[in-house]
Amino acid sequence: MKKYKYDKKDFVVVGGKKLHRIVALRNFGDVKKGEKGGYIQRHNNLNHNNNAWVYGNAQVSGNAQVYGDAWVYGNAQVSGNAQVYGDARVYGNAWVSGNARVYGNAWVSGNAQVYGNAQVYGNAQVSGNARVYGNAWVSGNAWVSGNAQVYGNAQVYGNAQVSGDAQVYGNVINIISQGCFDITAYADLIQIGCELQTIDVWEKDVDKIALKHGVSKEDTEIYRQTVALCKMMLKKEG
Repeated sequence: MKKYKYDKKDFVVVGGKKLHRIVALRNFGDVKKGEKGGYIQRHNNLNHNNNAWVYGNAQVSGNAQVYGDAWVYGNAQVSGNAQVYGDARVYGNAWVSGNARVYGNAWVSGNAQVYGNAQVYGNAQVSGNARVYGNAWVSGNAWVSGNAQVYGNAQVYGNAQVSGDAQVYGNVINIISQGCFDITAYADLIQIGCELQTIDVWEKDVDKIALKHGVSKEDTEIYRQTVALCKMMLKKEG
């Protein structure tokens, strides 16, 4: 059974495409029959099953798909061949486009943009003016915020936080498991646990970083040895 119809009197034209306001035909999720939603270009943009919904002034166009229990709301835009599904949320002024995927419990908000072949999933959050694009993946409990950019074939995951003007790009060079630490070495960055810094910062401030995270003296020495090892491996890869 269909869960919405077009409001024939309420539409917008964006880039030569006509997008229709939707109206709920039945109760589902937190949506009530008769409630108006956002705008979609075609019925394939929003699945009639489950509780997925487009709210407010949000727009879904092109071949984009919103399904499962996902929400798109605020002034968010989902376009191209993008997919938003699972329990994902895209809101604020966020854009998801190209072949991007946002799924699981992931949130994309603020003025953030996810595009290209990028994927954001798990409990990951992308917010602020952040950009995730190319073949990049952001997953787990990772946060990308501020003016940060994650692109190329980079992967940000676990409890990692990338913020400010940070850039993570290129290929992930190596993933190391040492003791209880998850360690990833990027083109010029090393992530130990949730701390992502350049090699230079690690070498200079390893004691300060360890102290910030309440790391013991023994584990601080593991940090130090790990940075040296990653530096050697990155130099070899380069």
